[in-house]
Amino acid sequence: MSDIVEDESDISFTVKFLGRVQVVRPSGLQILEEAAESLKIPDKFNSEKAAKKSKVHIFLTMGGIDILENKTKYLLYTCPLSTVSFCAVLRSSPKVFGFVAQHPASDLYHCYLFQSQKFNKVLQRENKELKRKLAGNNIYETKQV
Repeated sequence: MSDIVEDESDISFTVKFLGRVQVVRPSGLQILEEAAESLKIPDKFNSEKAAKKSKVHIFLTMGGIDILENKTKYLLYTCPLSTVSFCAVLRSSPKVFGFVAQHPASDLYHCYLFQSQKFNKVLQRENKELKRKLAGNNIYETKQV
């Protein structure tokens, strides 16, 4: 079975959930890097950081991002798309990606971090294909001028 499932309105895939960290700013690669570093430091008082890395399903829809526990399908987090301010793959760890979202009931921002070699390879392949298409369009536009 494939790790990535798509239909016309949403995408879902299975990844390893590294954790959720409160952050001070809504965007930037540095925020993701700092969040990833903070997850490496055990914190017995913060259950979100102390939690064992676990598999989750991520569902991306036009309305938002839902994170479900893999085995039980229990909804861990839901982030309306309007609250998501940033997402990226970490430069220092290409298997790790994350996004920042504002808490719906407060002014707090949280960074959600995941690890997936397969998913990032899919993204890299799609990115390469898009770059190839764009390069082809630039050649076409250059010839017309």
